[in-house]
Amino acid sequence: MEISQIKDLYEKTVTIERNQFLKVKGSIDTNIYFVESGSLRIFILDEFEEQIIRFGYSNDLIVSLDSFLTEKPSDFYIQAIKKTIVKVIPKSNFIDFISQSEQNKAMWIKLLEDLVIQQLEREKDILTNSPKERYNRVLKRSPKLFQEIPNRYIANYLRMSPETLSRLKKS
Repeated sequence: MEISQIKDLYEKTVTIERNQFLKVKGSIDTNIYFVESGSLRIFILDEFEEQIIRFGYSNDLIVSLDSFLTEKPSDFYIQAIKKTIVKVIPKSNFIDFISQSEQNKAMWIKLLEDLVIQQLEREKDILTNSPKERYNRVLKRSPKLFQEIPNRYIANYLRMSPETLSRLKKS
């Protein structure tokens, strides 16, 4: 899939400072974001703690997919982990793009399929694997994650304590 084709649909570039929110719970966000530099996390907040479900860093697309698809408010937050620059791609531009050709439509379907597979793998990891297995699977799947994202966020994502993650990285 050619992310560069999607990146070129942007209308503006936005800089998000460290810890600043790109999107907050209860808001509608129908944009797709291409991450030029920096890193972001998508998470939900229950009454007790944050649960990180996804990260985005250089050359990734990031989106509040539920809000993008339904045009309704989402429970997700998108927050900059460090100073981040994103290109903002409005849904209308993207819909026009995928309507232009079967190839573009196929690219969108492939993107959605990849997202679904990633979410299924993640869910399977959390439900069935030991912390060591979760760590090894994510390391194999996304080695760049460990260069881009601080350990405390990775530990949350993997549903383990930062101490457990630290032990696993040393072993």
